[in-house]
Amino acid sequence: MEEYGWAADEAGIANAVAEIKNSLPALRTQENWKRCFGAIDLTTLNATDTVEEVYKLTEKVNDFSVNFAGVPPVSAICIYPALVQTVRRALKIPAIQIAAVGAGFPASQTFIKVKSEECRMAVEQGATEMDVVISLGTFLSGDYATVAAEIRQIKAAIAPARLKVILETGALTATQIAIASFIAMEAGADFIKTSTGKMEPAATPAAAWIMTNCIRRFHEKTGKKVGFKPAGGIVSPDDALMYYAIVKKTLGGDWLAPSLFRLGASRAANNLLSSIFASDINYFKR
Repeated sequence: MEEYGWAADEAGIANAVAEIKNSLPALRTQENWKRCFGAIDLTTLNATDTVEEVYKLTEKVNDFSVNFAGVPPVSAICIYPALVQTVRRALKIPAIQIAAVGAGFPASQTFIKVKSEECRMAVEQGATEMDVVISLGTFLSGDYATVAAEIRQIKAAIAPARLKVILETGALTATQIAIASFIAMEAGADFIKTSTGKMEPAATPAAAWIMTNCIRRFHEKTGKKVGFKPAGGIVSPDDALMYYAIVKKTLGGDWLAPSLFRLGASRAANNLLSSIFASDINYFKR
């Protein structure tokens, strides 16, 4: 991390997060809520997900612009690999990405051959993005070389699809979050993502502050732009705005495009729509 000029500063992180939180009232505008909505990866990752349910969700996305003129559609639909083909066949909006979780999601406790093959097959079925978890146990044991090698192997297996690498920040210290961020980016991640949503805590503003500052430093050193995706526990419009504000503060407005900023915030979708239209909206209830 020294080569990127980053060191853990717990007090500095807490102060930065508090300052951004205090700025939220000024950010509560229709335009900002719309931008947050358009950054959502609409996700369903339940063991009980059925083809019919995922088909209906995709149809909701197809019909969205008819029902909510002036609001951008979500950026992606995110599902398990077995349901990728369902989304691919039903989705009528080419700009919306098909994201699948893979590589032994959510624990990543399987063989690298299985991880890379699962991801390759998901892309073959129609996924344009893969969300994968680092080998957390391997990382915590200090074997960073193996963690990086697995990311590179998965990246090669899914090309040209995008790779989002999940750090599972709730299990990491501030310093470990930074180390994992740089490892993932150096290994070819197109996005770094906070959490699976299957572990508590999930996304936190502190983790987001660390990760976005790592992205900034990585960009300054390499010229490469890596995206950021917080996920898990993002429910209210203010939750979404908090991450929007962190990205804007640390990385600038260019990073607020869906190509570089996503929200794993399916539970926030109806709440953002309700704020935009000042009415109780439950469009995405299944």
